[in-house]
Amino acid sequence: MGQKVRPTGFRTGVMTDWQSAWFANKQDFAELLLEDHAIRKFIYSYLTRTKERKEQRPGIAKIRIERTRERVTVFVFSSRIGAIIGKKGEKIDKLTKALEKLTRRHIEVKTVEVTRPEIDAQVISEDIAEQLEKRSSFRRTMKNAIQRAMEGGAKGIKLQLSGRLGGAEMARCEKAMEGSIPLSTLKAKVDYGFSEASTPQGNIGIKVWVNNGDFVTGEINDPTDAAAGGQRKSTRRRRG
Repeated sequence: MGQKVRPTGFRTGVMTDWQSAWFANKQDFAELLLEDHAIRKFIYSYLTRTKERKEQRPGIAKIRIERTRERVTVFVFSSRIGAIIGKKGEKIDKLTKALEKLTRRHIEVKTVEVTRPEIDAQVISEDIAEQLEKRSSFRRTMKNAIQRAMEGGAKGIKLQLSGRLGGAEMARCEKAMEGSIPLSTLKAKVDYGFSEASTPQGNIGIKVWVNNGDFVTGEINDPTDAAAGGQRKSTRRRRG
């Protein structure tokens, strides 16, 4: 029986911060928690309706929610913020109004650009899903994603694709890995991403693990840091 833990949840509260930053009393906590889930689900479904609009996926890395008494601030981390903002901010205004109608609260939506999408696990998984939907070869897609991540400064990357790969009759699981992925080491910054590709034969699940350095030594790759693009630090130690 496999005992697998999501790396982000395993490190939350230890090395990484929560994706929702607010405080509530016991009576309101459950309601606000469900509201956060509804906001994230709505944003993902609203921005990823690619079949209707025939546009690229927005490459959403994560959604962070901060609350005060007066307003709710939603930070959308994306590698393609232009697809979220739209021409003269039309799309983001529509999204804000839709969220206010959903929650009946004053909401402010802010976008944060992921300047290094090649080392962000969620963006990598969405990019692979987009290519599979365009009927690209899954082996070539996996190989290219691994190569870009390692060249971008990642210490290690692991991919897992599950489903009817290549239109096969029987579903199977394909894995690929390069570098080191220390899942049980809490000080390692291991990011996790999951996406689904909708193909005519069925959905294909894509899981991505990316090792972006060490919290203790300070050698960390930040996908939102434009200044550190592609710079890799040597972590080898002399033996003896």
